[in-house]
Amino acid sequence: MLNTYAQGHITKLIRNGNYFQFIVDDKPYLIFGGELGNSSASSSEYMRPIWPKLKAMNLNTVIAPVYWELMEPIEGKFDFSLVDSLLKNACLNKMKLVLLWFGTWKNSMSCYAPAWIKTDEKRFPRSEDVNGIKQEIMTPFDRNILESDKRAFVKLMKHIKQTDNKQNTVITVQVENEIGMLPSARTHDEAANKVFEQAVPLQLINYLIKHKGALEPGVRSLWEKNGFKTAGSWEDIFGKGLFTDEIFMAWYYAKYANEIAAAGKAVYDLPMYVNAALNRPGWKPGLYPSGGPIPHVMDIWKAGAPVLDMMAPDIYFPDFEHWANLYDRHELEDREVANPLFIPEIRFEKGDDAKAFFAFGNYNCLSFSPFSIQSTDHPQTEPIGKTYSILQQISNLITTYQPRRQVAGFLLSKDSSTTTDTMANYRVTVKHDYTLGWSAAAKKDTWPLSGCIVIQVAPDEFYVAGTGVVITFQSVVPGKRAGFLRIDEGKFENKKWIAGRRMNGDQDHQGRHVRIPADDYGIQRVKLYQY
Repeated sequence: MLNTYAQGHITKLIRNGNYFQFIVDDKPYLIFGGELGNSSASSSEYMRPIWPKLKAMNLNTVIAPVYWELMEPIEGKFDFSLVDSLLKNACLNKMKLVLLWFGTWKNSMSCYAPAWIKTDEKRFPRSEDVNGIKQEIMTPFDRNILESDKRAFVKLMKHIKQTDNKQNTVITVQVENEIGMLPSARTHDEAANKVFEQAVPLQLINYLIKHKGALEPGVRSLWEKNGFKTAGSWEDIFGKGLFTDEIFMAWYYAKYANEIAAAGKAVYDLPMYVNAALNRPGWKPGLYPSGGPIPHVMDIWKAGAPVLDMMAPDIYFPDFEHWANLYDRHELEDREVANPLFIPEIRFEKGDDAKAFFAFGNYNCLSFSPFSIQSTDHPQTEPIGKTYSILQQISNLITTYQPRRQVAGFLLSKDSSTTTDTMANYRVTVKHDYTLGWSAAAKKDTWPLSGCIVIQVAPDEFYVAGTGVVITFQSVVPGKRAGFLRIDEGKFENKKWIAGRRMNGDQDHQGRHVRIPADDYGIQRVKLYQY
C-alpha cells in the first residue's frame, strides 16, 4: 500500500514514475545496511562493542530484531528496554533502524514466542505435519495466537511512535521473519483441515481473474489445468498436490501478516514488509519453508496482504541476478502487483561489494544488507564498507537520475566478463578489470566479482563508481566516434563534487577507457565529446 508525501518526518514509501522511493526526513533514502545476527540485539551489553564496528563499515542503517519473548515475558507486561537501547545507540551513531518483529514465526519456527504461549497448547495450538505430529510452529488458523501477536505488535508500534516520532530513527518494520511451513507443505491441524475443505475466498478469486494474464507461471498453470474455475475448494481450483497445499498456506500466512501489519499501521503508519526464505531450486514444498512470500506464490501474497508495502528476498543462494530479477517488479504499472527490490538479508561474503553496486544501479533497489555483519574482525577494511562509503556519496545522484532512466548497474565475473548498455548517445561497454591481462591474478581459475554504477547527468557527462572495471564509450550516432575530454577522480562532500586527479594519461590508457582497478574503489567524472 503506497503513500504520498506526508506531514512531518515519518518515513513513507512513494512511487516516483515507476520507481519506488523511501522518503526519510523529507528526502529520498537508500538503505546501505547490515543485519545483526539473530541473538546480538538480545543484550545491550553485547551490542556495546558492535556499534563502533557498524560505524567503521559506513552503514547508514542497522537492521535489528525485536524479540517478542523478551518484550512481553509475562502476558500483558511489556519491557521496551532493548528497543530503547537500539534507538539511543542508532541516534548516537547517526544511523537509522529497520526493526524485525520476531513474533509468531522466525525462520518458520515459533522459537521467539513467549514461554506463556509455548507452554499452553490448549490455548495456542500447534501446526501438525501430514502424520499429525505437532511442530514447534504455531498454526495461523487460531485466533488466540493472532490476537496475542497483534496486541504485542501494536504495543511496539505505539512505543516507537511515542519515543521516536521526532528523530524518525525507525524507518520501516518487518512483520514476522521468514514465514513458512515445515516439514510438510501445509499444516494438518484440525482447524486448518476444516478451512482447506472450504471454498477459496472470493478475494483471491477476484485477484486471479483481474491479473490472469500476468500471474506467476506456477499459480497460473495449476489454475489453468483445472479449467480456470472461479468457485470451489482449494483442490477444485488448483488440483490436488503439494503446490496446492503451499498456495493454501501462502494465502493464510499472508492474511495473518496483513492483519498484524494493518493493526500496527493504524497506530504508526511506517512502511512494512515481509521477508522470504527462498525455495532451493528443485526442492518440493515442505522441504523448504513453504507458503512464505517466495517468487512462485508472490501473487498469492500480493492478493492476501495488500497492506504490506514490499515482499523481500533473503539471498543465500548463488546467482544473485536471478533472485533479484524475480523480486524487482517496479516496472509493472498495476500497483497491486508491483514490487521494488528490497534486500534485508544477504550472505555476508566476498563479492557483496560488487553486488551492492549492481543492485542499486541495475534495479529499483531500496536496501542491501549483509547478514550477521557484526561478525567481521576487520570492519575498517571490509570491502562492503568501502562500497558503502562511495554509495553514500552518490546516493543523491542515484535517487535523482534513476527515475529518469539514466542509471545503469553492471556485475562481472570470469564467466560473464563483458556487458553493454546504451545510455543517451553512447554504447557503454563494461569489462572485468582482469580482461586487460595486466594482473597476475587474471591467470587464476576464478576471478573476484566486480561491479559498478554508471550515472548519466548530462548528454555527454557521466559519473562512474565501482570496483574492478574497465569502461569504454562508443557513439551510436552514425559516422561519429567518442572521445574523452576529461576524466577526473574525486569524491562528494555534502553533495558537492571535489575533483582530485585528472586521469587523462596512463590512468585512462591515453584516452582508451575508464578504469577502476580490482581491489580499488572510486568515483570518476567522465566528460565525453564526439568527432
